[in-house]
Amino acid sequence: MKKQSRFMAFILATALSGISAVSAFADTFQIDPAHSSVVFKIKHANVSYVYGRFNTVAGSFTLDGDKSSVEAVAPIASVDTNNAKRDEHIKGPDFFNAKQFAEVSFKSTKLEEKDGKLSVTGDLLLHGVTKSITIMMEKMGPGPMMGKTVAGLSGEVTIKRSEFGMDKMLANIGDEVTLYISLEGAK
Repeated sequence: MKKQSRFMAFILATALSGISAVSAFADTFQIDPAHSSVVFKIKHANVSYVYGRFNTVAGSFTLDGDKSSVEAVAPIASVDTNNAKRDEHIKGPDFFNAKQFAEVSFKSTKLEEKDGKLSVTGDLLLHGVTKSITIMMEKMGPGPMMGKTVAGLSGEVTIKRSEFGMDKMLANIGDEVTLYISLEGAK
């Protein structure tokens, strides 16, 4: 009987250690730049919106309950508004100042599930200024795609560019910038 009890204890301990190893495994996804987008809109002359995007975005996100996180970076050189002359101007010292501030980045500090959405709070670094922002995001997946496990996050947030030191031409170009973020990542 003792021998059988020890064997059962061994089996139980082995099973429990396997369960804890599985629960300790976090789902970390590398952002796929081909299937991710960071798009922005800003008011022009108070009569229309101009849209642009960052053609390159990189980083990762982890979906693991209270240990979840998001980190993303986009080079300012990848800004594209579908107008080369405008792109050159906004990459210059009047706006992004790409030579001095080469990238925009976001690093989460807190993630919470609320009403089926993910509340992502973190530090946005833009134009040399770091501000805490919160983005409500839809969590999608995970699911299989071409032999990989993929997942996504999608949301939007509005910021004021003047709060990041980008205060040129405020009379003609809006202060509020809406960012639309859609990230797809693979494990």
